[in-house]
Amino acid sequence: MITGFALVCLNVGDLDEAKRFYVDVLGFEVGIDREMDGFRWLTVHVPGRPELPMMLVVPEPPVVEEPIAGQLHSLMARGYLGLGALSTDDCRATCAELKARGVEITEEPEERFYGIDAAFRDPFGNHWRLTQPKTLDDIRDGAT
Repeated sequence: MITGFALVCLNVGDLDEAKRFYVDVLGFEVGIDREMDGFRWLTVHVPGRPELPMMLVVPEPPVVEEPIAGQLHSLMARGYLGLGALSTDDCRATCAELKARGVEITEEPEERFYGIDAAFRDPFGNHWRLTQPKTLDDIRDGAT
């Protein structure tokens, strides 16, 4: 039986730049940052949630061979490889904070059936949703 996610991987263009963005700008914490067998393992997680790590990976040889590596970089830059949504308790306030830190907000906060939702991109083009979710009961009941 599957009990949850153990690790989520996100393609990025540069590990040091990704670490600066996800830690210094978004406020994530570093879980692992070490080199093993010629590969740099870098995981980050939201504060206080180390059980939900995101591994930052540069898609390049020898991990990913050409021409696939180039195709992944191209898709990433266009925003096609985003993982999904990050949650927040206050979407509008978080967007304002991120804007002040220089984050590109691509969609301003908007009310949706599942909560308040916005979008932003990381320095590599990865598309993220930022969501202040409603409870599942509210969504099922159609609460606005």
